[in-house]
Amino acid sequence: MEAIRSGVSEIDPIVIKLRKVSPKVTGGLLRVREAAYAAGLFPAKVKALTALTLAVAIRCEPCIEMYAERALEEGATFEEVVEFLNVAMAMQGCPGEAWTLKALEIFTDLGERRVPPPTSAEADGCCN
Repeated sequence: MEAIRSGVSEIDPIVIKLRKVSPKVTGGLLRVREAAYAAGLFPAKVKALTALTLAVAIRCEPCIEMYAERALEEGATFEEVVEFLNVAMAMQGCPGEAWTLKALEIFTDLGERRVPPPTSAEADGCCN
């Protein structure tokens, strides 16, 4: 469901249409997400990992994709993701484990597709 994964890939045309028809609600949701996941008492990475854990708990694959991407953007490691998803497994048993495996697969796939930022030498160019 590309429509929900705006952070993972291009925005689906149906999302654009929804935003045009319902700008107050969709804009409100975007503002709520911005505020909820911003660093505050807890770092943004902790909030992204918490959201990923909740996405696993409610078994929402598009949510898992979105929050796995957000966790990567915030610098989460595979080991940190596992530690958070252990909570989902503890709370849900076998279904939690199955959805944890799906989330780890998505997190790993997204991480492998990311382009690493240029090193300082690459950013400065070869002849400076």
